[in-house]
Amino acid sequence: MQNLQNFRDYYEILGVSKDATSEEIKKVYRRLARQYHPDLNPGNKEAEEKFKTIGEAYEILSDSSRRSQYDQFSRYWQQNGFAGNKQTPKPKGWDSRPNGRSSQDVDPSQFNDFESFVNQVIGVSNRKDPKNSPGSTTTSDPFRTPRTKVAYTVNTPPRSTRRDIEARLTLPLEKAYQGGNERIRLEDGRSLEVTMPPAMVTGQTIRLRNQGISGGDLYLKITVDPHPLFKLEGTNIFCQVPVTPSEATLGGQVEAPTLDGPVKMTIPPGVRSGQRFRLGNKGYPSESGQRGDQLVEIQIVTPKNITPQERELYEKLREIETFKPRADLI
Repeated sequence: MQNLQNFRDYYEILGVSKDATSEEIKKVYRRLARQYHPDLNPGNKEAEEKFKTIGEAYEILSDSSRRSQYDQFSRYWQQNGFAGNKQTPKPKGWDSRPNGRSSQDVDPSQFNDFESFVNQVIGVSNRKDPKNSPGSTTTSDPFRTPRTKVAYTVNTPPRSTRRDIEARLTLPLEKAYQGGNERIRLEDGRSLEVTMPPAMVTGQTIRLRNQGISGGDLYLKITVDPHPLFKLEGTNIFCQVPVTPSEATLGGQVEAPTLDGPVKMTIPPGVRSGQRFRLGNKGYPSESGQRGDQLVEIQIVTPKNITPQERELYEKLREIETFKPRADLI
């Protein structure tokens, strides 16, 4: 078999299988195009070349006719190699269209290398750039394939438009409360280390300067996840604390969770289910930095499983207790 002569495996370039659907190819292309877009990688020649190659692969594989011709050509060179140093005649029997593309099968044996084949399929001839044209500057358009040449008649090179972008960031309540450094990954593939302010709330927007497109800004919209224990009520935090029947009867100290960690709180004897207590300055900070309070609601919980000794004590207590909660009902 002869050398590959610049053959490019478009399926491998996009990272898709040869039986991938058009929708799968489009989805992968959009993700890669965002990742390697020149506007998001200013001055990165490697990313720019990658962007061009991705565009070329998509231009072939997104069109069913071109894809069929490419697959036919691919099978041919794997079996027979290229035509070597033959001259590349124009294939006969192709239907002409205004864009110079073919609607029929390609004859792989007529091409001496892959470049000639792709130029024929895409409809771009091997023409040289026009030179010495007064007032004209010829350069490769980064948004077209590497073989497509476009002449710009401008006094200065075209510049990308500065544009702001928006992204959403969902945080647990503890992280939103504490703030600090957070590494985030954007849809375009970039990874950023962001310093988050403390006491963030749902709907808050954080501006990151020069992290948008072409020097624009990136706006992070914050969403705080619901918490299994705490519920925000303005700057106050609400939570429920379970206690045993003996704790409710006798009172004393119990532990209550807070965003700063567990704290000891004292409940009075004879506390009722649903009764609320206030922990001052243990709520959520406001914009001014002043903290609200934490509201603790007591829930008396009876045990489902008890030991024989506990059962004996409960039965003895029932015999001697004087409290009659249903006395007014009889």
